[in-house]
Amino acid sequence: MSITSGVGLVSQMEKFGRIIAGDSYKNYLQLKKNDFAYNKSATKEYPEGFIALYTGEELAAVPNSIFTCFRIKGEAVSPKYLNYLFLGNLHGRWLRKFIEVGARAHGSLSINNSDLLALSVPVPPGPNSLKEQQKIADCLASADALIEAQGRKVEALKAHKKGLMQQLFPQEGETKPRLRFPEFDGTGKWEECEFPNVIFFQEGPGIMAVDFHDHGVPLVRLSGLSGQSVTLEGCNYLDPAKVLKKWEHFRLEVGDIVVSCSATLGRPAIVDDAAAGAVFYTGLIRFRPKSRRLDAGYLEVFLGSPSFSWQAEAAAVGGGIRHFGPTHLRGMKAPLPPSVDEQQRIADCLTSLDVLITAETQKLDTLKTHKKGLMQQLFPQIGETDV
Repeated sequence: MSITSGVGLVSQMEKFGRIIAGDSYKNYLQLKKNDFAYNKSATKEYPEGFIALYTGEELAAVPNSIFTCFRIKGEAVSPKYLNYLFLGNLHGRWLRKFIEVGARAHGSLSINNSDLLALSVPVPPGPNSLKEQQKIADCLASADALIEAQGRKVEALKAHKKGLMQQLFPQEGETKPRLRFPEFDGTGKWEECEFPNVIFFQEGPGIMAVDFHDHGVPLVRLSGLSGQSVTLEGCNYLDPAKVLKKWEHFRLEVGDIVVSCSATLGRPAIVDDAAAGAVFYTGLIRFRPKSRRLDAGYLEVFLGSPSFSWQAEAAAVGGGIRHFGPTHLRGMKAPLPPSVDEQQRIADCLTSLDVLITAETQKLDTLKTHKKGLMQQLFPQIGETDV
């Protein structure tokens, strides 16, 4: 087994696609059901390492090089209750005072087992302590079940949208989609139009870091394309006078579609009032319809479709960080239905799915926030260093 931080113990085959233990398990520790495994590797969410509860029925094995394993002595503490304390990083708040900055041994944190096992565990008092622990664990487990079910719903909607897009746009090497809305059957064939004939596109300018300021005109970077709309997240600012002189024609307007053309290829986002007037940076390309034959909504969903993605991937150049630019776009083609009405129908269908996915994702986030609040209320509030 191996550990995925925040998830728990998973098989090496599931995580790495192969068993990395080899034929010998002499350097592995055996786990039984309800044993705990502490991985001393730091992660962003658990910088002091992650502790996972093993819930399987069969014996499992973890490498002793980076794992410390332990089990509960006696029956005074519920394993599931203790597991939720570890998920809340009880151990991390305790261990951080023992970890020297950058202290690592063979890639793992330098933690003494005696320091880990000196951790004090808060438990309810009295003769009904175990029952109360189990009640707390059951409450949080029910929240986990709701979160898991909602997560599956979100993933199913995303998979449905992906499959639908593969049907509504021509696939690689094809000139017509495999699915059309019934009202448009027999209305004519799709046409492949070269980008420059129907689409205006423009790559952002390269701007030196010395031109970055703490206020002024926002400069949209790749981090601003984290959602469906362009945001000013992580942006720098430019001197308004210099923008007017050098970069005025790179200001974004409402309705522009911005796509990443470097590193994470083809991530589209639309410009709304929040980002209007900002300058967009190199590594991003601005798109607009150039012809009345092309609907703006259709252009937006097309730029997020597999039909555009495979063209972008095929055109991209570079070894480590791949990218494409206006030169490559000139050789690409946009598949267009014969009527703007059909384009709008496709756009409306996929946009409505996006709205549903966003709503269900917000429900998932709300459930996660609710669980986090529950954990804060159900367990004692422990100081950063005192347990």
